[in-house]
Amino acid sequence: MTVERVVSIPSGVSVTMDGTVLHVKGPKGNLQRDMWYPGIEITIGSEDVRFTTESQKKAVTSMVGTLASHCSNMCTGVTKGYLYSMKVVYSHFPIQIKVVGETLEIVNFLGEKYPRSARILPGTTVKVGSDEVTVTGIDKEVVGSTAANIERATRIRDRDPRVFQDGIYIVSRSEQ
Repeated sequence: MTVERVVSIPSGVSVTMDGTVLHVKGPKGNLQRDMWYPGIEITIGSEDVRFTTESQKKAVTSMVGTLASHCSNMCTGVTKGYLYSMKVVYSHFPIQIKVVGETLEIVNFLGEKYPRSARILPGTTVKVGSDEVTVTGIDKEVVGSTAANIERATRIRDRDPRVFQDGIYIVSRSEQ
């Protein structure tokens, strides 16, 4: 039994393989990722990338779909990009947010004396509005991790979550 997944390459995107590293180049930038897994063969054609395996093992057949999804996300990222919209929610103490270098500082969260900070991963841009934050980039994993870092920085501990609902929350995920 052969398991095969095919990812079509959009126009304006070039996909190359250098050893085990898959390189995807498009109008918005370049991405690369190590795509090696034992028992999986990657074939790059003129219009598509094929991920195939002859193995019967569930772990290997599952990894075929995973690698194909990574390749598809890379192609989408270099053509369209990814956008996460986040909402700043507070009830009493107004939260102040600013980007300082590679971190996002959250000041006056629940009236706390010291600011909280969230790490902004390289390859993403964070824009701060009055009550919204947008995270954009071409790598889906990095954009999602940055948004998760921001959301996690405002996690409330030792208080009733039904009452204290302040924080910065992901509202929508989309392609640009």
